[in-house]
Amino acid sequence: MGKGRKNKVLKLTAAKVNYIIREKTNNISSKIIAEDMKVSIRTVNRVWGHWMKNKEPLAPKKFGRPKKSLGASDVKLILEIHKEQNLGARRLEKIIEFKHGKHIPHNAIHKELLSHGLANVNHNKSKRRKPWIRYERKHSLSMVHLDWHTSIHDGKKMYVCAVLDDSSRCILAGGEFNAETTDNALQLLKEAMDRFGWLTSIEQVLTDRGTQFYANKRDKNGDADSRFEDFLEENKIKHIKARVKHPQTNGKLEKWNDTYELNRFRFDNFGNFVNWYNTVRFHESLYTKWYLQTQDIAFWSRLPEGCKLRMFLNRMETELNG
Repeated sequence: MGKGRKNKVLKLTAAKVNYIIREKTNNISSKIIAEDMKVSIRTVNRVWGHWMKNKEPLAPKKFGRPKKSLGASDVKLILEIHKEQNLGARRLEKIIEFKHGKHIPHNAIHKELLSHGLANVNHNKSKRRKPWIRYERKHSLSMVHLDWHTSIHDGKKMYVCAVLDDSSRCILAGGEFNAETTDNALQLLKEAMDRFGWLTSIEQVLTDRGTQFYANKRDKNGDADSRFEDFLEENKIKHIKARVKHPQTNGKLEKWNDTYELNRFRFDNFGNFVNWYNTVRFHESLYTKWYLQTQDIAFWSRLPEGCKLRMFLNRMETELNG
């Protein structure tokens, strides 16, 4: 059996058309021109025949598939999902396909967002993305993050603190305060423990080395007066401290702070914002091959098996008593 012939798609350009016409005018054979230009003899004859008939060069056809414009229904869908999620084109592509079973390429979505002033051109994002290594706990409530964030809302300076579950990124408790204090941080941690303590205990807490969480001045034995650390020790919760001047250690909450700044103004109060974040907004880090998840769904699905059994038994008991 002889060697198979490779099928190559060779683009006929304006430069090649002009070269063919010039060479044919000089009585060069079609075979030689075809070999030089790496096109077929039939293509050379077609270009020359068009020139002889019309006395103008053959206009090369555009290469590739013709671009399709989006219909009015697709544009409406894009704008509705963007209003709901407030995310970029790459993530909207997956959400639209997941929720509505319709595939709209992210390039087309981005173009539409640009035309409505809902996106900006970012040349850095056009570069090839490196594979992302994700670090997270396997189960919900195995570790939570706490951090303070300073923000300006309605012209007023405020301090925002949240308890974020490491595995699901769900906000378990949070609030806006007039000051960064240990009391406020403990209030939120206790609230999270009261809400979810019936499922399982929080095992670890990750914070930075701020004075609300950690006493930097210690005696020769390493002991210090810190009510936050004392509370964790009393409740058998391990305290993990972030590296000094390394906010990436608490990166999940740093990312949440960005989301807060981009979206808080859209909601009347902090509670409505957190509810949207937990139950409406799909989180990219929770995407799987088959489905997308909100933080709330991920939190309940990632609980340890013992917690799920406890939830089932509690529900059965409630239904029987009802």
